[in-house]
Amino acid sequence: MNESIEKMESEQTKKDGFKGEWMHVLPTESFQEYVNHPQVKRLYLTDAGFFPHAARHFRERKEGIEEHIYIYCMEGEGTIELMNGQSYVLHKNEAFCIPAFCGHRYYANRENPWSILWVHFKGEDTEYYPLRELHVVHLESRGVINRMMSYFELLLQVLGEDYTLGNFIYIAQILSLILAETYCRERSQSAGEQNRHVTSVIRYLYQHLYENLTLDQIAQEFDFSKSYLNLIFQRYTQRAPMDFFIHLKMQEACKLLRSTNLYIYEVGQCLGYQDQYYFSRLFRKVIGVSPKEYKKGGYTGSASMMKK
Repeated sequence: MNESIEKMESEQTKKDGFKGEWMHVLPTESFQEYVNHPQVKRLYLTDAGFFPHAARHFRERKEGIEEHIYIYCMEGEGTIELMNGQSYVLHKNEAFCIPAFCGHRYYANRENPWSILWVHFKGEDTEYYPLRELHVVHLESRGVINRMMSYFELLLQVLGEDYTLGNFIYIAQILSLILAETYCRERSQSAGEQNRHVTSVIRYLYQHLYENLTLDQIAQEFDFSKSYLNLIFQRYTQRAPMDFFIHLKMQEACKLLRSTNLYIYEVGQCLGYQDQYYFSRLFRKVIGVSPKEYKKGGYTGSASMMKK
C-alpha cells in the first residue's frame, strides 16, 4: 500500500465514519466555467474518497444518482445490489461501476469488510466506456495494481490543492487513466496474444516498406496461416493484411513527396512499384488525389485522412 494511503489510515476516526476515512467533494457547480472547459467537460469528477476497513458500511439510493459511481476494492469484500435484481460481490483488486440513475445499494462484508477507493464522475466521454455492461473487472498483475494506486494517490493529492483550472484539467486526465486502466487495457490472454501478433506483423511491414511482400511471405515469416492473418488484421485494424500494407506504403509515399525532390516515378520505384501509372492509380485510390496534385500542394488533407 502506498505512503499516501497509509497516511490516510493513520488519521483520527471521524464521527459516523471509519478510521482513516477520506472524502472530497469537488464544488463543480461553483466552478462551472472550469467544468465547461473542453479538457474537463469530457470527463470530470464530482466526489472521491477512501474508506478503509469499512465495517458496517452501507449505502442505498433507490433512484440512483446523476453521476456514475466507480468503486475499487483494495482488500476485503463487499456486495453491490442493483434495483433490477442483479447482485455483484467485489473482492480484493476488483472494480465495478454503478451507472448514473441506476438504483442500488452496497455494503461491506461483516466478517471481512472492504477497503475501497471510489469516485463519482460525469462527462461527455462516459459513453465511450462500457459502464452499463455491469461487470466486475478483476485487476490481476502487480503492475496494473501499482498503476491504479499511483493514479488514486495523484488524484487524492490534487483534490487537496487549490481550485484552479489547471487542477481541474489534471484531475480529468487522472480520471481518464483510471477508467482506461480498468476498461481499455486488453486482459484476455487469447485476445492479448492476437494483438501482439498484429503488432509484430505491423512492425515487420514498416521495416519492409520498400519491398514487395506477399501474404504468403508474411505468413511464412511468422509461421501463421493466411486465414489467421486475415482474421486478426480484420479484428484489430479493420483491413486485410495486404490492404494495410498498401496504406502504409501510401503514407510513406506522402512523406517522400512532401519532404524530398524525388520525381513521382522515383517515389513509386522506392516503394517497389516499377509501373508509374499503377503507382499513381493506387495512390489516388488510397489518398484521394493523384501524386502530382499532392506534390504540388493542392491537397489540403493529410495521409491520416486516407480513404477507407
